[in-house]
Amino acid sequence: MAVWRVIALACVGAGLAMADPSAHAGFVVVTDTVPADGKSDVADQLQALIDAHPNRTLYFPDGVYLLGHPIATPAHPKRSVDLRLSNYAVLKAAENWNSPEAIVRLGGKDPANDIRTIGSNYGFTGGIVDGSGKANGISIDGGRETQIKDVSIKHTRVGIHIKRGANNGSSDSDIMGVNIVGNRARNSIGVLLEGYDNTLSNMRIADVYIGVEVRSGGNSMRNIHPLYTCDYTDYGESTGFWDKSGGNWYSFCYSDHFGTGFRTARSVSSTMDSCFCFWYAAKGQRQLAFRADERFTSLMTNFRVGFHPASTTNVVLQVGQPGGSGRINGFHGNAEKITDHTHEQYLK
Repeated sequence: MAVWRVIALACVGAGLAMADPSAHAGFVVVTDTVPADGKSDVADQLQALIDAHPNRTLYFPDGVYLLGHPIATPAHPKRSVDLRLSNYAVLKAAENWNSPEAIVRLGGKDPANDIRTIGSNYGFTGGIVDGSGKANGISIDGGRETQIKDVSIKHTRVGIHIKRGANNGSSDSDIMGVNIVGNRARNSIGVLLEGYDNTLSNMRIADVYIGVEVRSGGNSMRNIHPLYTCDYTDYGESTGFWDKSGGNWYSFCYSDHFGTGFRTARSVSSTMDSCFCFWYAAKGQRQLAFRADERFTSLMTNFRVGFHPASTTNVVLQVGQPGGSGRINGFHGNAEKITDHTHEQYLK
């Protein structure tokens, strides 16, 4: 970095135009061959660029890259690429988009289950992915050491979709520093997890009906904040975190104003520490912090709930069947607003 600064200062002093620093980093600069004018469909060109540069980093300068269909990166370590976008580089779905897949499919071609060959670590960093209200954002289709970080995902039906992984279902990916804005549709989801053993941290999610839907186990989620900002059609079924598998860990996960904060399907069990539900308005017929579709079997520590003062129906825990081995170790909330006391039999 110090060497680059010296070169930059010398260029400025000599009145010379400065080159993109990505070129000095050895990256493949996408705009050398692909336009970023937001007018031309460049999906085929980008796919050709990916296929032609195995084990290279592709750098996207600021601009709009219009895509009419998904682009897929290889999962095979000897053919993988890493995608890096500058802060205002936008991958945008075209108006004629009709694919059910994500705009970017990481590990979407050349499948492999290999962490020992150099090139197995790849991912997507920076920039903006714009689904134009119709496309999914980024999916992880294959590979083992995939990362998505520092990305802003806008106007998507599903922001991030982690599919069943190559390692007996385990996808082993890391997601961090991602902001997601959905398309406000009834079927919109911020994050959909189908692969096992992923780590998600420091994420903000809005304009979705389901914040995080988890269909797999072994996932760790820390500081995930879905915020409900849609209309109030079927508001009671909107959910911040919906765990359909169990065996997951949640730390300071914050459901903000969803009809249901946390939900477990069947009698699945997960572990939640210092999680929080809050409502900023008295909308809908009730405010429900935790819903267990059958028995309550999860372990919750330091669970905090903030019901809106004007709401008249406020439930900490609703169970589909009585009993269950669940425990709530430490509960904090505005007790005077609670209208159902089912949760008290699980307090320890």
